[in-house]
Amino acid sequence: MFIKELEQGMLAGEADIAVHSMKDVPYEIPPGFELGAILKRENPFDAFVSNHFDSINDLPQGATVGTCSMRRIVQLKAIRPDIEILDLRGNVNTRLKKLDDGEYDAIILACAGLIRLGFEDQIKQQIPEDQSLPAVGQGAVGIEIRENDTEILDLIAPLIDIETTYRVSAERAMNARLEGGCSSPVAGFSTIDNDQITLTGLVGNVDSGVILKRQVFGNVAESEALGVELANELISLGARDILKG
Repeated sequence: MFIKELEQGMLAGEADIAVHSMKDVPYEIPPGFELGAILKRENPFDAFVSNHFDSINDLPQGATVGTCSMRRIVQLKAIRPDIEILDLRGNVNTRLKKLDDGEYDAIILACAGLIRLGFEDQIKQQIPEDQSLPAVGQGAVGIEIRENDTEILDLIAPLIDIETTYRVSAERAMNARLEGGCSSPVAGFSTIDNDQITLTGLVGNVDSGVILKRQVFGNVAESEALGVELANELISLGARDILKG
């Protein structure tokens, strides 16, 4: 179901919460709702899946790779301009079947989705972030609730993972400032060491191949401010023009 349909269900009293993959949650939460909890992050990286090859680097020239993500496409083209990227759609089972049917030499999926569905053995390579920086919020699950619903908020409070919340908040703040949609060629990924957060952001253009990539550091208490700071740096380099195509 789409996020809007789940929100309508909450308004109608048919549900008290909606559970989302954070990478699919728009940066603007509609009035009347709020994110009540962000859970501990699963593997945030992209997965290389193939029946014949072990990694992106192992692919022969002209190999076909399936993905529908602009973020993945722009980064794949940067590291392997010699491969052919084909559109890939459907749920995870459908995509894996298309691979098994020989429609692609490899496909790119999210590690988290494969792990949660019990397909971890399909992951041939966890693609390193220097080759494919993950999507904003990738691997994290969020619980949306009705705004100011303190009863539900108290019930889900034990599920909150503080580190993941800091990380995803930084990434989403960057994306909000960039005004990037879920399908935009925008990547954002953060790590935390003690009380220091490192946030890396990327904006690309599939047609021109232009990629902007920058990194900021700071205290976790300033996570959202760091996201805005990084976005402003990318904007100063032309990110908005790139996103407009």
